[in-house]
Amino acid sequence: MARVVCVHGIAQQVRGEQSLLRDWWPALADGMTRAGSEPVPIGDVSMAFYGDLFRPAGTLLAVGDPLYSAKDVERGIEQDLLLTWWREAAAVDEAVAGPGADTLMRIPGSAQAALRQLSRSKFFAGVALRALVFDLKQVSRYLQETDLRRAARARVAARITPDTRVVVAHSLGSVVAYEALCAMPDHPVRALVTVGSPLGISNLIFERLEPPPQQGLGNWPGPNALVWTNVADRGDVVALQKDLSVRFGDQVRNAIVHNGAHAHDARAYLTEKLTGSAITGGLGDR
Repeated sequence: MARVVCVHGIAQQVRGEQSLLRDWWPALADGMTRAGSEPVPIGDVSMAFYGDLFRPAGTLLAVGDPLYSAKDVERGIEQDLLLTWWREAAAVDEAVAGPGADTLMRIPGSAQAALRQLSRSKFFAGVALRALVFDLKQVSRYLQETDLRRAARARVAARITPDTRVVVAHSLGSVVAYEALCAMPDHPVRALVTVGSPLGISNLIFERLEPPPQQGLGNWPGPNALVWTNVADRGDVVALQKDLSVRFGDQVRNAIVHNGAHAHDARAYLTEKLTGSAITGGLGDR
């Protein structure tokens, strides 16, 4: 049974449990080595995979993801999240011109301008326009489609056994993992490690969490003894709110790391000594 459960982020719809685990485990092991501990064996690590829930059903002559463009960015969550990414990218990358007040009111004009500017950023370098729009839609679908949301959380819950001590979650996966743990108040997890997490993005994600925040504070995802470590790169546009203690209380331990050109990459986060130390702490005897 898995002592460590990993939860992936967006844009993994054409991957699977085994291929993702082959990518994640060496990086996770490296992080633990940097922290001065013996890496957890791959047999003790499991990947909670939900990416296929976003994959369009295959049909004859269908190839890959839908061919989205700026005109497919819908009002509401998708527009707001895209503009949030644009603002943050402009704040951390001088190559990106920020949005003007008039731009924020125009669709699809604002979406087109945002995508054009984001294509110039280091953070989104190499990401095709249609893929970026598809990523936006994964976030909005998770937050708005009840059945999909429940199915994704169920994938995480199914991986957590009495032997599980650590959950490591990246990007949108941190939202899925957080909600799954909140729905399992008696779970055995000792350490939650979130990397590149958008959980603290106000109005777009934080206020839409299940269970909903109370008086501006999110629920604690387990017993009081749970140690939650949140790791963010300063240049990570997705991890907009770097300090999650503002949203979830002073118990959250926050760390700022430097992933270089790979600010949001899960493997860059996992090789970090601070991430490895958080995982090691959850696996150790207490």
